[in-house]
Amino acid sequence: ITIVALMALMGLLSFAQSDANYSMKIYFTGGQSVIYDVAEVDSVVYTTETGNRINGHEYVDLGLSVKWATMNVGASSVGDYGDYFQWGEIEPTDNYVEDSCRAYQVTMGDIAGYAEWDAATANWGGTWRMPTYDECQELVDSCTWEWTTLIGPTCVGYKVIGPNGNYIYLTAAGQRHGTSLSDVGSIGFYWSSSTNGSNNRYSCRLQFTSSGVGTNAAIDRCAGYSVRPVSQ
Repeated sequence: ITIVALMALMGLLSFAQSDANYSMKIYFTGGQSVIYDVAEVDSVVYTTETGNRINGHEYVDLGLSVKWATMNVGASSVGDYGDYFQWGEIEPTDNYVEDSCRAYQVTMGDIAGYAEWDAATANWGGTWRMPTYDECQELVDSCTWEWTTLIGPTCVGYKVIGPNGNYIYLTAAGQRHGTSLSDVGSIGFYWSSSTNGSNNRYSCRLQFTSSGVGTNAAIDRCAGYSVRPVSQ
């Protein structure tokens, strides 16, 4: 961007900040966009750094066994909740019940990296996949978790700081059952790719509230949860 263009943009931002009705809309490659209230924008900084990406999606190296994506599948920004998936489904549904879940009561192994079953692999391609139960547990055990407001007053979740000081945000996107959405802003549920041993109704997840984080190995596959991809 030229100096003239930068000065013009900053001048527009200064003008807009004087009027609470203005907002800033940022367009990303591929047509996605995000809107911020100008009153929430402190400054605009331009840089040549594009971040680390795999197949077009940004990741953060937290110093763990895998790299973690910066946003959920279906999200257009870090503060966006994204889509909700039943375990083993690669597209959202209108009704999160047993009949809409192909993997319900189907005996199968870990689905990480299988595009037919893994929502991360199917939607993002490349080497992206759902995290295993052990990788979710590593995130819980090896990172520092700070409950925080992400973007705007209603988007909350955790800042997850890795052993090397790098961090990601995990949104408290809630869950879907049937046609209902609940617990938005208070609980985060994230699918792992791992099953619950011999029980073909259940799989494993990462879960958190403002009071704590953990993993659970006995969760109904029909529920609609977030998916946060990982990659080697």
